Amino acid sequence: MATQSPFLFLEGLLQNLPRPKLQPPDWVVSEVQHRIVLLLNHVLMQESEATTRLARQKGRIMLVQWRSFSFKLQATPAGLLDLAAPDASADLVLTATEESPVALAQSVFRGDKPAVRIEGDVQLAAEISWLTEHVRWDIEEDLARILGDVPARVMSQWVQSMVTGLRQFVAKASAIVPGQAVR
Repeated sequence: MATQSPFLFLEGLLQNLPRPKLQPPDWVVSEVQHRIVLLLNHVLMQESEATTRLARQKGRIMLVQWRSFSFKLQATPAGLLDLAAPDASADLVLTATEESPVALAQSVFRGDKPAVRIEGDVQLAAEISWLTEHVRWDIEEDLARILGDVPARVMSQWVQSMVTGLRQFVAKASAIVPGQAVR
């Protein structure tokens, strides 16, 4: 029996839903933005070259946006990031061009970088590009500090095998031509 891919149904459903005009409270937005900055700084501190490169861009402001979500980040003299004032002028604008959350998630799970439109300062864009290419979060090391080396390694291997399986599933599902039956 042939059925259609569930991704086609989800994609159509999400595209046809009206975008809610409801916005989360300002305090929720602020807390989420602060947590993102803390995570980014944690990852940056694991790579000294990253903080050195970012320190050269101190005071520069980046606007990061996707759909109606956006926030501004400012490079600090320490080579880390901080939230910039909402009314500050951005030196670099990074916009995720994929509107569909399903397509965005599929590209990320395939291991692809999402498509981003870049506008603004070329040198700052080059530094951000270097950071995205060379800085990775060593989750296993962070887990080892909490759980110990062996449990962290086992958990890391388990998650890696799940991600690999998910990527294979998404790759197979993405290879299906829209409207084609799945067997």
